Amino acid sequence: MSLALNCCNLSKSLGGKPVLTDLNLSISAGEIVSLLGSSGSGKSTLLRLIAGLIDPDGGALSIHGRDVWSASRRVPAEARQVGMVFQDYSLWPHMTVEGNVKFGLKQRGLKLHEVEARVARALALTQMSPFGSGYPAELSGGQQQRVAIARCLAAKPALILFDEPLSNLDEALREDLRIEITALVRQEGLTAIYVTHDQGEALAVSDRVAVMSAGSIAQYDRPDRIYEAPANAFVARFLGGFSLVKGVARNGSFTPQNLDVSLRPADTSISGQFHLVVRPEDARQPDVFPNNRLVGRILSSAYQGRCWRLLVAVGEHRLKLDWPHAPDDPAHFAFSLPPESCTLVPDA
Repeated sequence: MSLALNCCNLSKSLGGKPVLTDLNLSISAGEIVSLLGSSGSGKSTLLRLIAGLIDPDGGALSIHGRDVWSASRRVPAEARQVGMVFQDYSLWPHMTVEGNVKFGLKQRGLKLHEVEARVARALALTQMSPFGSGYPAELSGGQQQRVAIARCLAAKPALILFDEPLSNLDEALREDLRIEITALVRQEGLTAIYVTHDQGEALAVSDRVAVMSAGSIAQYDRPDRIYEAPANAFVARFLGGFSLVKGVARNGSFTPQNLDVSLRPADTSISGQFHLVVRPEDARQPDVFPNNRLVGRILSSAYQGRCWRLLVAVGEHRLKLDWPHAPDDPAHFAFSLPPESCTLVPDA
């Protein structure tokens, strides 16, 4: 499959502070890739470099095999065929929905019949055709974001960039629109980069996820691989919901720090200091895996509909676990962990 985007050793500093450092990223045509990271990790800066809104300090960047930035070449933003959808919609309030979608096309000098056809199709794809004569102020937040997406689609970009497009919406609407955006991008066969700080959102929409930390990529893989096999303790912590237990792996077992117990990990061949990744859903009844049995004290519990989320103290370690019912004895809570789920990861 051909590459839609190739970033090679990109670097960028802002205000004298490094934001991106020798970053490499390749995206295949037709992929949806999420950039996942906390504020300041460099994900939005990378998006703006790709769009041509700012220039890198070094490295090279190509889109669909065409160099758009290097030491000897710079293609301006308007010539890159890159569409961008922002979190704040960026709609002209004095223009109708149809006018907003048309605006960029008119500036490109397209013939009227082609403009009309593109606008009609984009509004139909985003289910906004009935609102073409309305104004942004008359629309809900979700509808305004659909208009922003329609405007982007009408330009027929080679690459579409989403910069936290759902962050201004309530949770229920976020999920509905996220599903719509993903389906629409795949239906149109587009290549998309999706920036978010929401781990669940990134895992749900992406073919691959790039977890960013301090201007570099800590892990780049399929969502299921990142969830099941985080590259290191930083990635595991950032995914959220995971608990990390520091300890030592030796002779096919893992001994948590300051605990007189040994657990069988998924990988029995490694040795040294590691962190055991405990996912909330991994907890089982104590007799299911008796050789991987732990006993702790429940510090807090919260009903979450399908389960109880527990915070359990096991020695000095704090574990977040999901349990099917309210515990009978919070002072003495026993559970076990499946060996195949006991992933060991190194420090970042």
